[in-house]
Amino acid sequence: MPHKESSWKFAEELVTESDAIGLARQHSLEAGVETISPGVGAQIAVTAALLGASNIIEIGTGLGVSGLSLLAGAPTATLTSIDVEVDHQQAARESFALAGIPANRVRLIAGRASDVLPRMNENSYDIVLVDADPEGVIEYVEHGLRLARTGGVVLVVHALWNGRVANPAAREAITTGYRSLLTEVSTSPAVISSLSTAGDGLLQLVKR
Repeated sequence: MPHKESSWKFAEELVTESDAIGLARQHSLEAGVETISPGVGAQIAVTAALLGASNIIEIGTGLGVSGLSLLAGAPTATLTSIDVEVDHQQAARESFALAGIPANRVRLIAGRASDVLPRMNENSYDIVLVDADPEGVIEYVEHGLRLARTGGVVLVVHALWNGRVANPAAREAITTGYRSLLTEVSTSPAVISSLSTAGDGLLQLVKR
């Protein structure tokens, strides 16, 4: 295991982030807001670039780290981001402005994802990123697959939940929820799935 841990550490430290992402990450740490790791940020940027994404939605804005990472890979895309924390979204708005992203390419919706998502258009998004309340991850993925176009991607961060998903002795509700999700999608004919160990885990689902 030590060699794997050193490889993971090397891969994370290899990533060079933009000044805007670095500053948003710093602000997140200062505010006590958990965010994606640099390695996960790089992976979702690559995904956005490979898809040539033009329409992206994320569930959980935070202070803008994940949104900036997605837009780094798809610089002409439009991003819709949902979060219940208005203060976080204001900080994210400032991060997007600092990165030079036009205001008309970022739509921030303040509200509970469970209330907002049913109103979003089906089969309309190239990428759906899930980074919200872990208790609702299964519901959010179901919405994500509804919102994604055929061939679109649903990305679920923190999918290994602090390393607890791989521990069979860990049976609290959040951990078992992630474990159930991973088990179900691994055999689902509706998606092509992959689980990366980057950061705290990144589940990638391609909608068939």
